[in-house]
Amino acid sequence: YTQAIPPAWQTMSRIFVALGDEHRQRILLLFEPGERLNVGQIAEVSTLARSTVSHHLKILHESGVLASEKIGKEVWFWINREALETTLGNVLDYLKENT
Repeated sequence: YTQAIPPAWQTMSRIFVALGDEHRQRILLLFEPGERLNVGQIAEVSTLARSTVSHHLKILHESGVLASEKIGKEVWFWINREALETTLGNVLDYLKENT
C-alpha cells in the first residue's frame, strides 16, 4: 500500500474520475462514431446550462477522454478513442495478469 501510483495509472485515474459523473457520461454518449460537436450543439440537447456543459467538457478534455480543436471561434470536441482504448486495455491487462 505504500507503493506510489505509477504514472500510467495516474492518467487512468483522471479518466475514471471524469467518467464517474452521470452528466459527463451522457455527454459522451451524444457522440456518434467520428462525430465532432461543439458546446452549443451539446447544450441544445442537454438539460444543463451552456456554462455547465462547458465545465463538463473541460473536465473530459483535461482527463484525455475528449480531444479538441479550435476552428474560428468554436471549439470542436470528439472522443479520444486512443486514450480510452489505452486506459481500458491497461485495466484488462492488469486483470489478466492478476487473476
